[in-house]
Amino acid sequence: MEDETNILNQKENDEETAIPDRLPVLPVRDIVIFPYMILPLFVGRDISIKAIDHALSVNRMILLVTQKDVTIENPGAGDLYGVGTVGMIMRMLKLPDGRIKILVQGLARARITDFPKLEPFYIARIEKIDDPAQQQVSIRDEAMMRSVKEQLEKAISLGKPVMPDIATVLENLDEPGRVADLVASNLGLKVEQAQEALEIIDPLERLKKVSEILNREIELLLVQQKIQTEARGEIDRSQRDYYLREQLKAIQKELGELDDRGEEINELKEKVKSALMPEKVLKEAEKQVRRLEKMHPDSAEAGTIRTYIDWMIELPWSKSTEDRLDIKEAKKVLDEDHYDLEKVKERLLEYLAVRKLNASMKGPILCFVGPPGVGKTSLGKSIARALGREFVRMSVGGMRDEAEIRGHRRTYVGALPGRIIQGLKNAGTNNPVFMLDEVDKLGSDFRGDPASALLEVLDPEQNFAFVDHYLAVPFDLRKVMFITTANQLDPIPTPLRDRMEVIYLSGYATEEKLGIARNFLIPKQMSEHGVSDKQISIPDDAMIAVIEQYTREAGVRNLEREIAHLCRKVARKIAEGRSKLFTITPKNVHKYLGVPRHLVEDELKISEVGVATGLAWTETGGDVIYIEATTMKGKGALSLTGHLGDVMKESAQAALSYIRAKADKLGIDDEIFSKQDIHVHVPAGAIPKDGPSAGITMATALASALTGNPVRRDLAMTGEITLRGRVLPIGGLKEKSLAARRAGMTTIILPARNRKDLDDIPKNIRDEMKFVFAESMDDVLPVALESPMKKKPPRAGAGKTAGK
Repeated sequence: MEDETNILNQKENDEETAIPDRLPVLPVRDIVIFPYMILPLFVGRDISIKAIDHALSVNRMILLVTQKDVTIENPGAGDLYGVGTVGMIMRMLKLPDGRIKILVQGLARARITDFPKLEPFYIARIEKIDDPAQQQVSIRDEAMMRSVKEQLEKAISLGKPVMPDIATVLENLDEPGRVADLVASNLGLKVEQAQEALEIIDPLERLKKVSEILNREIELLLVQQKIQTEARGEIDRSQRDYYLREQLKAIQKELGELDDRGEEINELKEKVKSALMPEKVLKEAEKQVRRLEKMHPDSAEAGTIRTYIDWMIELPWSKSTEDRLDIKEAKKVLDEDHYDLEKVKERLLEYLAVRKLNASMKGPILCFVGPPGVGKTSLGKSIARALGREFVRMSVGGMRDEAEIRGHRRTYVGALPGRIIQGLKNAGTNNPVFMLDEVDKLGSDFRGDPASALLEVLDPEQNFAFVDHYLAVPFDLRKVMFITTANQLDPIPTPLRDRMEVIYLSGYATEEKLGIARNFLIPKQMSEHGVSDKQISIPDDAMIAVIEQYTREAGVRNLEREIAHLCRKVARKIAEGRSKLFTITPKNVHKYLGVPRHLVEDELKISEVGVATGLAWTETGGDVIYIEATTMKGKGALSLTGHLGDVMKESAQAALSYIRAKADKLGIDDEIFSKQDIHVHVPAGAIPKDGPSAGITMATALASALTGNPVRRDLAMTGEITLRGRVLPIGGLKEKSLAARRAGMTTIILPARNRKDLDDIPKNIRDEMKFVFAESMDDVLPVALESPMKKKPPRAGAGKTAGK
């Protein structure tokens, strides 16, 4: 009992040990140290290690003061409490990680008066606090000490973790202050409570405070014991109910009676057999039914297993719809639902033809890529109707959780299968047309990458055994016809893109939009707004005015909104009692839709020097961009404005380098490049622009500005330029051609290597517009500039031989 002897003899040792008025300070965290207390401390802070080293070299004494805020790594004088405990360092051990372990023994309370030294460690001037001298312990003091001892014993009996030797030590103490300190140091109090007890000088007041703390602790322990008893009672009751139910089940079995539970289990077994599951799946389902049969029906796991069995039964393991393999009928359905889109229809009819010859063909994975509003999503419904299949649409745009595809494991509360399995259950067949919309907008975060989870789903060589985390058994997805849609192909991860057959849907020409409006949009909006063709008439010329002056898009969504706007205006007039046929014409369409929003740019009315018309591709289709170049006095600097990206800026640099290299041929004086600054600007400066396809447009604008030769106002161009003046191919030819036609252009200059893409452009546009194919800038400038180029005359003496 070495610790007990130390504690009992502490007073004598304290009297023998003289405490100096200056001591090094050791800040401690999360604990308050009392006199007569022996405990180990781990020290790692540099300031603390230096204080310990100093104490060991002098008298082994140190002042132990608690920090007010444990989060402060380097506390200042104001971050420490004013009262602490003088401690004696009994042992010291250096640890391998650089820290020090010390064993300290509390000697006496002390109050800090000031800090005469702060570096390299704190030294405090202290004032020792002794317990007031007491001549004789009164009966009241004796009763208070006995009460505290009994309270501590009761707390220990209720489960309070206290060292077993403390009760023995307390029996031998008869001083109120030492009893209070010993109990307070072993209760595991919060820092604020312990510090408050440490700072009470009067032993009786300190003992009273400890008694109050013990009373609260006993109340908490009693409440805790009551909660545990109630919880144990609930468990005992559940076990008793289970035992009685099992007895009742045995009695009913002896009497030959079946309860509802038995009927339910038998019904489940029959449903499992009739679900026509594959052999491996059937074994798992039967195993779960047997587990459910042995469980208590009110247990939480029984509900989880019952839900799992219901999912297994309801999934279409062997249910398929019969494909409508009549090619002519399918073509008729597709034509009824969609105008044009011949390539898509042709690809689908090819699939039907192969399916007719080979019934075991795997379902294809198609990816429709195109601008918004061209009919990608509605094509899925049309394909399902043509095939006679169920249609399931699932939007994956913004999806960030892999569990949305693969499902959650059954160990999670509220677990469910993934959206693929849910869609098949809702369809009721294992061969629906399954559309994954907006696949280019998939995200990923700490919950996984849904695009990676789709790799297995969209691979016919792997998806025959797709395992959902919830089901944990394979499901065959080979019969499903997956269709994905996207506005752009670039954001789709390459492995996922590789699994899909990409079909591009381009924007619509004015004639195509007119056909869509006439066949689909106008009848639909008239029906939705309650008007008939006897009340509203929209001739073709009025419809073309709406298309060209009020919408500028690749698809037809905004066009449908404008048609709805017309129908609403007429519906209101009819509701007001004006019953007649309202005819919309190009002249009065503004009365219904307001001022036209899109008109031909004013600068196109005349040909200008330094202004060239380029063509650009955007997510929403093609667009026309105007590139302006001008010169001014300066030192040959090139300025680029218009919110241009790095690639577009580099194209401008390449175009200028080409013009400078060909200055003689273009009739440009070399001195202009050192005496004139050049500024290239692309209007609509708030819109970011990038890409190399404006290279030849910039070169043409620069050539025009430097030669003073205007660029044709009815001509647009697109193509990437090299330093040698070669014209490289570009993409989005159809969208760019449609944009040029909308802007009133008659001629388009294209790279010669894009000649093969001319078939993508509608025939009526090919007939109306002139296409010039350029191999180099030598083919571009003679067509783009209004006047023929003049070569600069040779300088005098340039042809003379040297030495004459």
